[in-house]
Amino acid sequence: MSNSSSLTEFLLLAFADTRELQLLHFSLFLGIYLAALLGNGLIITAVACDHRLHTPMYFFLLSLSLLDLGNISVTVPKSMANSLRDTRAISYSGCAAQVFFSFFLFAAEFYLLTVMAYDRYVAICRPLHYGTLMGNRACVKMAAAAWGSAFLNALLHTGNTLSMSLCQGNVVDQFFCEIPPLLKLSCSDSYLREVGLIVLTVCLSLGCFIFIVLSYVQIFTAVLRIPSEQGRHKAFSMCLPHLAVVSLFVSTGMFAYLKPPSISSPALDLVLAMLYAVVPPAVNPVIYSMRNKELKEALKKLVRLVLFRQQ
Repeated sequence: MSNSSSLTEFLLLAFADTRELQLLHFSLFLGIYLAALLGNGLIITAVACDHRLHTPMYFFLLSLSLLDLGNISVTVPKSMANSLRDTRAISYSGCAAQVFFSFFLFAAEFYLLTVMAYDRYVAICRPLHYGTLMGNRACVKMAAAAWGSAFLNALLHTGNTLSMSLCQGNVVDQFFCEIPPLLKLSCSDSYLREVGLIVLTVCLSLGCFIFIVLSYVQIFTAVLRIPSEQGRHKAFSMCLPHLAVVSLFVSTGMFAYLKPPSISSPALDLVLAMLYAVVPPAVNPVIYSMRNKELKEALKKLVRLVLFRQQ
């Protein structure tokens, strides 16, 4: 029996036991991590440097890329280091930091995706009021609200989780520290407060999800009324990348946390965690740049500028 006050480290779930598979895991995660750094870094630089992209849509996209970089940097480097050093250990403070920042960044990303849905709704359904409703000050306030509410939410969850008595050892059934695996280590009568906070967070997330769905119902209704095919294509090009990112984020997260206990297993939980914590930050830049001509041109201009300087 161990107590949270006497714990100095946790043991994370390993991807493999053999040295060859550990090195394969390190190489795979390194490739994904570098792809995420490159893709999100290019988007951040392109939006910041190109004055044509200084619009609300790209401001939120820049914020999303920052969150994606933070998300993957919280979990992947430690997992790679453990595989490379053939260890599973993470310090108590390191685990606490992962719990806080992973929850904060995931929540902030979902709230920001909700704000981006509102931005797309105003741009398509109320274009004449777009400049008023989505001015610079309004955009900064909405982004700050998303980040600030996620920060407070993460602070409450992290403080409450780490204040619980951990009576079931120190083995975390995940490749990074997050709240659900830590709840399994708590005493049976000490996690009810955290369950209550999770229910509150689920209700808030459900409200955001309903808002996104209703926004897109109105968006698609308005798009289908556009008489010209070119106008409809442009409107869909504005919305489909965001809708794809939301679908990837929500579907992987919902399946990971709401799947029936009967099909739960450490291997499945590990794969699902990769799908919602590792894959989206690397894939999101590709999704957003695939059908966006302005962003493609800005990225090409940036790449040409870098290559020209090197020559």
